[in-house]
Amino acid sequence: MSAQELDTVAAESAGQVGDVASAAPARRDNRLRIALGVIVICQLMVIIDGTIVNVALAKIQKDLDFSPSSLAWIQSAYSLAFGGLLLLGGRAGDVFGRLRLFIGGLALFTLASLAAGLAPSAGALITARAAQGVGAAFAAPASLALLATTFKDGTERQRALGVFSMIAGLGLTLGLILGGLLSTASWRWVFVINVPFGIGVIALARPFLQDTPRHPARFDVAGAAVSTAGMVSLVYGFIRAASDGWSDGLAVAMLAAGVVLLLGFLAIEANVGQPIMPLRLFGARSRAGAYINMLFLSAAMGSTFFFLSLFIQRVLDLSPLQTGLAFLPMAAVQFGSARTAPKLVARLGPKAVIMAGTLVAMVAALWLTQLDGTTTYPGGLVGPLILVGLGIGLAFMPLNMVILAELPPRDTGSASGLLQCLQQIGLAVGIAVLTTVYSTSLRDSAHHPNPALSPQEQLHHDLGKGIAASFVVLVAFIAVALAVTVLVFKRRPRPVPAVAVPASPQSTSSDA
Repeated sequence: MSAQELDTVAAESAGQVGDVASAAPARRDNRLRIALGVIVICQLMVIIDGTIVNVALAKIQKDLDFSPSSLAWIQSAYSLAFGGLLLLGGRAGDVFGRLRLFIGGLALFTLASLAAGLAPSAGALITARAAQGVGAAFAAPASLALLATTFKDGTERQRALGVFSMIAGLGLTLGLILGGLLSTASWRWVFVINVPFGIGVIALARPFLQDTPRHPARFDVAGAAVSTAGMVSLVYGFIRAASDGWSDGLAVAMLAAGVVLLLGFLAIEANVGQPIMPLRLFGARSRAGAYINMLFLSAAMGSTFFFLSLFIQRVLDLSPLQTGLAFLPMAAVQFGSARTAPKLVARLGPKAVIMAGTLVAMVAALWLTQLDGTTTYPGGLVGPLILVGLGIGLAFMPLNMVILAELPPRDTGSASGLLQCLQQIGLAVGIAVLTTVYSTSLRDSAHHPNPALSPQEQLHHDLGKGIAASFVVLVAFIAVALAVTVLVFKRRPRPVPAVAVPASPQSTSSDA
């Protein structure tokens, strides 16, 4: 072969190598897009299922003969199982591998969704909802860990986390809209829709996601069991009081048992060698305050979605589809404020942004206490919905940031699991407490009817009065969060001039 021919072959080979080299990043980018899609869809499924049933509650109550107080268990069964087992689910991923838990948890979630869609009775539906929560409790913590191992540290991971956080923040609102669209055909579709997505995500998980290293450890089974039992007892006590009154002996006993069990859980975590909730997570003042805020704001937001869905359908007489679309203003504002929040945090610090979001939510809650049977959507609901979306978008992002800031690697998973746990527990407890006030108001109204009103007007009056009364508790929840923000969170530190004397080690803090 001549020298010229050798040069030609070498040039062609170099060109082929260059093509391969340029194609490799493109293939990797495509794989990462699919991997991110798999993770985000899983997270979106488990979050949406927290609110997607709200718009369909009226139809479910009619078809399966739920009582007004037991209707809350459709939401609470999912939230309790999800929130109660999240810490254990995160710990199990360390031992058995995140990918295995991701696939297994999502498989259970998908099967339970099918069972819920086919449920022939109220008991069967509540059981299926609890099974959905168990599956979600193992899949959700694994999804965030898999994101961290799939995407390189730096800009690549930050972009992925940005998409993940935005979708997670919008999930609750999107659930209301999607629930309205699906329940127009049948309430069963709000559960069955998970099946094709679950099958698709499971099929793509192993080819496109990297598993995490396993870390043999002992489970804190006692802590997981006692915490779950405590929350179930507490919420059941509230729901029992809603249906049978506060003088009911079983209601009082369950509430007392819930408090005792939760205190026992704290004692277990303080003494066990490998706790599912290390108490050192509360060592930083701002992080502890952020956890408290997440609990109360989640209780406020979850109960807002629950009761506004009932109000729009039962008082305004809108269809499920119209009800879902009625939440669009909130979703649009929430999306915009969530994108703006990181810039505001960089400029003003997390405390100022959390306070602004909480104040806006407080105004919305006060506005909602004025609802009655004559309230219209344009005049009485659009404004509060916009303010709720603005408050959620501003407050939740910096709360997440404060909770996860300056943590050692060994505590990141536990902190994330506790964050998701408090969100779900807040949803369950918030709905239970507001249901108690709502049911009490309905009983009082039944004993004092207004003869000047027609039966339909009386119904609207009673429902509006009951929902407005329950929103007084909403104001109290947000007031606690606002007080914690003002009193517990630290102000953003001012820049130290170059000529200033360096601070002593004792003056530093690990608070976010």
